[in-house]
Amino acid sequence: MIFSQIFDNINIGLVVLDREMKVYKWNRWMEMNSGISTEDITDKSIFDFFPNIKTENFIRSCNTVFTFGNFSFFSQKLHGNLFPFRLTGFFDSSFEYMQQTCTMGPLRDEKNEIKYLYIYVQDVTAVAIYEKKLIEMNILDDLTGIYNRRYLETKIQDEFRRHKRYGRPFSIIMFDIDYFKNVNDQHGHLCGDYILKEVSSKISSLARNPDSLFRFGGEEFCCLLPETNLESAMTVAERFRVAIMEQEHYFDGKTIKVSISLGVVEMTKDMETPDVLLNKVDVALYQAKNKGRNSTVAL
Repeated sequence: MIFSQIFDNINIGLVVLDREMKVYKWNRWMEMNSGISTEDITDKSIFDFFPNIKTENFIRSCNTVFTFGNFSFFSQKLHGNLFPFRLTGFFDSSFEYMQQTCTMGPLRDEKNEIKYLYIYVQDVTAVAIYEKKLIEMNILDDLTGIYNRRYLETKIQDEFRRHKRYGRPFSIIMFDIDYFKNVNDQHGHLCGDYILKEVSSKISSLARNPDSLFRFGGEEFCCLLPETNLESAMTVAERFRVAIMEQEHYFDGKTIKVSISLGVVEMTKDMETPDVLLNKVDVALYQAKNKGRNSTVAL
């Protein structure tokens, strides 16, 4: 009786299964989060209610527990969840389901025989959300919400190594907003921030899935284009340029238009470090601005 009270009032999920994968015990926490009553699930196969867990990995783990008395762990970072419980009470969550860390272990009788196994389910959604936000704070630009320069340094190293190893094409676009200082001087820094967000949002919507957009600093941006040669990168860059040239921005009752200048460079075998690539694309951008701005230069 005393142990039954603990079983039902503890703030984690507890499930006991027999060797036929039938539910022997199902505590109140599992009942509340699954919406499945103890009466409905007891003596029924767990797979009838949760077919998603009928996987080779889960069955192998169960067999290992019953045969050897081992313990198995299901990490949230690897699996997300074992039981797909819908989230309630979490706001601004990017997770559709409760994030769980689970442990499976043996239950022995008085003869030391393993007749049942237990699974305890711990809700770690709050921790997962916090960790995700910490990661985002480290890699995202505060103003625009796109990747920041710190993360660019990591990604460009990855692409550089991949190119050196496999020889696959890789290009980079660097661009900045023409006469951006005039925007700040004429309309104020709040308007300047608005234009930065508008431009980065527009370019993000045009970028392809493998491409990554970064704020390099101030009004300057970089776009990494894996699996893209120089000709294709020029096509992408021109798409960016035309889109920004045609876009109208509305701020404080005023209509504002801006343009961008772009430099484009493809990675080559003679480039020894990512800095060489960045320096070359910076030169291309400088030449585009010297041409009169609102233009694209490839080197």
